Amino acid sequence: MTLVGRTRDRGVETLSLDSPDTRNALSAALVTDLADALADCGKDGDVRAVVLTHTGNTFCAGADLRDPPAPDALVALLRQIVELHKPVVARITGHVRAGGLGLLAACDMAAATRQATFAFTEVRIGVAPAVISLPVLPRTDPRALARYFLTGERFTAPEAVRIGLLTAEGEDVDATLEPVLDGLRRASPQGLAETKALLTARVLEAFDRDAADLTALSARLFSTPQAREGMTAFLERRDPVWVLRAQ
Repeated sequence: MTLVGRTRDRGVETLSLDSPDTRNALSAALVTDLADALADCGKDGDVRAVVLTHTGNTFCAGADLRDPPAPDALVALLRQIVELHKPVVARITGHVRAGGLGLLAACDMAAATRQATFAFTEVRIGVAPAVISLPVLPRTDPRALARYFLTGERFTAPEAVRIGLLTAEGEDVDATLEPVLDGLRRASPQGLAETKALLTARVLEAFDRDAADLTALSARLFSTPQAREGMTAFLERRDPVWVLRAQ
């Protein structure tokens, strides 16, 4: 059973993360299925663009702590989205956390409903947004990231637009995306591919320069006692032992 649904409408292939019971968390299986679907889209001449969306009320909750993908597999998936010679557009009608924001940032454009919320929650389980920083850092306001990386706070769709994580937000995400998809359908495949290459060059430089170090950092952090406590506390729905309470 695949964890990624697929539909097509006039040259736009929609890939839907379809593991709502886990809030579309990035398991090893989900990462593999999404990578396979993206590869198929890349080889299919009838696909002009890809929409990445989800079932359930969460776009992606980050890494599946019970079955996490290897850090290098996540790096490969994010790079695959960036390198795909067809535009990839994120369509979000729910919440996005941690590694899900890496998927969002790897996409060329992203739109969400006004009710969507976002958070880099890695610090709250004892790790860092290491691998996902590869697409996030080049595309997002650095002062805002300092706040949201370090605090794990939730922020809104309008704020995500302001800091560069989202392209647009609105009450009806499909209405918001209608002119975007119309424009992609009107564009030539060659024009889209070459223009995307111009736009993603800086992001790919970050992958070339930093991917190996950040993969090693992620693997090291997930093996530490604090990360084990953070993940255990999350799964047990309790505060980790380092949380300071008000007096």
